[in-house]
Amino acid sequence: MKKLSLVLLVMALLPLAMNAETKCNAGVNPANLDTSVAPGEDFYDYACGGWMKANPLGDEYARYGVFDALRENNNLQLKELFASLVAQTHEYGSVGQKVSDLYRLGMDSVRLNNEGAAPVLEALAKINSMKRADLTKMVADAHVSVEHLFFDCAVMGDLMDSNVNTFYLAQASLGMGDRDYYLLNGDNDKKLREKYVAYIEKIFTLAGYKAKDAKRVAKTVLKIETELAQVSMSNVELRDYSAQYNVRSLEQLKTDYPNINWDEYFSGLGLKDVKNVVVMQLASIAKVNEMFTTLKDQEIKDYLAYTYLGTAAEYLSDDFRIASFDFFGKELSGKKEEQPRWKRALGVPNSLLGEAVGELYVAKYFAKGSKERMMKLVNNLKISLGEHIASLPWMSESTKINALVKLNAFTVKIGYPDKWRDYTGIEIDPKLSYWANIERAYRFESAYQLSKYGERVDKDQWGMTPQTVNAYYDPSTNEICFPAGILQAPFFDVDADDASNYGAIGVVIGHEMTHGFDDQGRNFDQNGNMKDWWSESDAENFKKLTSVLSAQYSNIVVIDDLHANGDFTLGENIADQGGLRVSYSAFMKTPQGQSNVKIDGFTPAQRFYLAYANVWAGNIRDAEIVRRTKTDPHSLGRWRVNAALRNIAPFYEAFSIHEGDKMWLAPENRVVIW
Repeated sequence: MKKLSLVLLVMALLPLAMNAETKCNAGVNPANLDTSVAPGEDFYDYACGGWMKANPLGDEYARYGVFDALRENNNLQLKELFASLVAQTHEYGSVGQKVSDLYRLGMDSVRLNNEGAAPVLEALAKINSMKRADLTKMVADAHVSVEHLFFDCAVMGDLMDSNVNTFYLAQASLGMGDRDYYLLNGDNDKKLREKYVAYIEKIFTLAGYKAKDAKRVAKTVLKIETELAQVSMSNVELRDYSAQYNVRSLEQLKTDYPNINWDEYFSGLGLKDVKNVVVMQLASIAKVNEMFTTLKDQEIKDYLAYTYLGTAAEYLSDDFRIASFDFFGKELSGKKEEQPRWKRALGVPNSLLGEAVGELYVAKYFAKGSKERMMKLVNNLKISLGEHIASLPWMSESTKINALVKLNAFTVKIGYPDKWRDYTGIEIDPKLSYWANIERAYRFESAYQLSKYGERVDKDQWGMTPQTVNAYYDPSTNEICFPAGILQAPFFDVDADDASNYGAIGVVIGHEMTHGFDDQGRNFDQNGNMKDWWSESDAENFKKLTSVLSAQYSNIVVIDDLHANGDFTLGENIADQGGLRVSYSAFMKTPQGQSNVKIDGFTPAQRFYLAYANVWAGNIRDAEIVRRTKTDPHSLGRWRVNAALRNIAPFYEAFSIHEGDKMWLAPENRVVIW
């Protein structure tokens, strides 16, 4: 086992040339504030109220925040990039040809509307003519071409041996996204189910089905998905990886679930010599095994047909696409209008040819020097987290050593990959329909991912494209990644003061590092293997602390009588708190952090916390609050600010928050984990 000692790196920090009171044109913008609200009353409204008023929620959004604003800027950059590609002549088979032709196909509304349902009719006819004996083969084909119906599958690193890729079976993805939509019986849940059925009826009517047949399909889909929802693990249960690592040999798989022809299934995926698989949710696969005998032939055909047509709908003519938006956009999320066609069109190559687009994006837009400066910030944050770990009062020395070993083993990825992915094997043919090319791209991506089975994990590969406005920590590779897309203002600004950068991108860095030690990440060692490196007493101390944090968030009423789910969002809440504490400690070592110099009337500490709050500024619709509370492991932006900061002692001092203020939380009720 490789072990690394913690090396404290000495950073060369450039001093800030400031007078006792100065102004800054970068970083925290005073216009973002609403000073009619006291910081102790509601810090989110105080820090973000001005931004929220200046950025009202547009009809195409269910939520619009600073993250979304940066994504909008990226969309404009990609639009400019794609316009340049479309204006050029490209050799057939080149990246430029593939990206530009796929974008053109998405923009050609005349052709799409003329084609109508034509691109899907052959596949629907094939599904409706299938024999019962073809079921497994049809499911396998759907898994590599369209969507994972009945159950999900993936090839990724073995949780116990992170160097080798293995095969996983998991519970099905559900049409409405979360099992609660099928199981709860509140008025809104019942209404959504009715709307879902109406949507399915609509798209099958558009595809030429008779009204009675469309109704039958919709009823069948809701029945099957409800049965799958009933045996699905909850979002909280899905956080426990140890309960989902159920290794089965191929022979065991055949014995336990004999109604599924596993040889035919793996052959349909293009896999040979499958010896072992990980069955993540046993009850779900058992239910599917039962369904393969209890469902009627017509029910199976209808479910297969919906999986295919439902996936294709938004890439067909306007009537299909509008029907899809009316349910998933309006009813489920509360949006009032679709995104313009150019945004939808660029999203397809941006996703399906992600790294090809990323290579072009980085060459045109990624600022030189950003990678080097980010690495300095990362190293500084790593030192800070190491110091926090070393000084934890609740953790023993032996576990601290293991934690520091893991911290020092982090792989850091910044900006873009050193080696770009090869897209030679995918053909985009403008003579074919838009949907036919998208299906080709799905098959290409499936073959690429499945080809990794049994191979060594390539730890140089990225889990996000460079143009993505986000960041991640991967416990199986023990890596943190910060794509070029997020390394822009207001998260990262080379012209801003340290307080602004540490409060924004610094907290993001600390957040991703802390994920290595949250309720999920802590179960993996420095090599990315699921291995317990904690003493029994330290694990118990951790659980006691996290239970307090979970309870704090579960007490939050997000809307009406709906509470936040502190158990579901625990990992992200731990990471938010850790990011805030670790980045603030690192910032306090900078010349600005050690000074009392104000900028725009704010102390260094105040600017740090304002910068943090500002990255979560946003407006959101009620339906989206409900949807995200059910499906998103992140707390809503308001609570990523207010709930997190109530546990941070320096925040109280920075804004003179006292007992009696709504932001006040008694010291004995605060919790500090990392």
